[in-house]
Amino acid sequence: MAPLVPRMHLFEIDDQPWFPPALRTLFQAALTVTWTLPLPVVQSDPPAKIVAQVLLQELGPDISDYSFVDFCAGAGGPTPFIENVINAHLRQGNARTVNFTLTDLHPNIQYWESVAAASPHLFYESRSVDATKAPRHLVKPADGRKSMRLFNLAFHHFDDYLAARILKDTVGSSDGFAIFELQDRSLASFVAVTLLAVGTLVLAPYYALKWRSPLALVFSWLIPILPAALAWDGYVSSLRTREPEEVEALLRSCGADTSRWELRSGSIVHLWPVGYVNWTICRKV
Repeated sequence: MAPLVPRMHLFEIDDQPWFPPALRTLFQAALTVTWTLPLPVVQSDPPAKIVAQVLLQELGPDISDYSFVDFCAGAGGPTPFIENVINAHLRQGNARTVNFTLTDLHPNIQYWESVAAASPHLFYESRSVDATKAPRHLVKPADGRKSMRLFNLAFHHFDDYLAARILKDTVGSSDGFAIFELQDRSLASFVAVTLLAVGTLVLAPYYALKWRSPLALVFSWLIPILPAALAWDGYVSSLRTREPEEVEALLRSCGADTSRWELRSGSIVHLWPVGYVNWTICRKV
């Protein structure tokens, strides 16, 4: 669909330093569930599985040549799920498995430790990582593989200035990047965000049991801060999200030599008729 409105870089609640850490943890956990838990009947595959399938299809046999670094990983998001799906597929075909590394400007080490312990191919960087100047050891793997940067529900957080700097650093030190968003500037996206907020209210008891946190119930039903924050940030994320052509315009004007970089994009429905996984993958060829 064509964008409903021009891109607007408004503020998101989860980005604000005053947002309480306990609420931020619940917020990020709810987004992770959105990525990884399919809704009965209406979803055959969760968005994270679709992301894994897109990477497998777009990178093809070359996927084993890459190591993946998730920038802005938050609480881990979909990456542990993606890693599991991709490596299960590679092992089935007797292909070389691949590694994934979680990074963030504000590392969530406690959660990352638990997910990394479950897989020999999932790692994390305990130090703060600035995506505009990624440490060499992250983007130049010791095993000689190429580096692919992942931005899962993250690239829209950067304004044009920061996004251009990130792309310039990527072109200078990596071999590709992949952007995955669950929203865009369309009416369908705003409907999907509304459904997410309503779903949070309905599923509050499930969240409270799953996370062993009564706060999930308190801040969903008694004081509905969590669904309100998810709705606001979802609407703003939709307004912030760039079309693939806008990403490419930033790439070509970032100040680096991008003549050998090729961009592909697409959109795949995960929740008919309003939920889409929107993807942009760019590689050096």
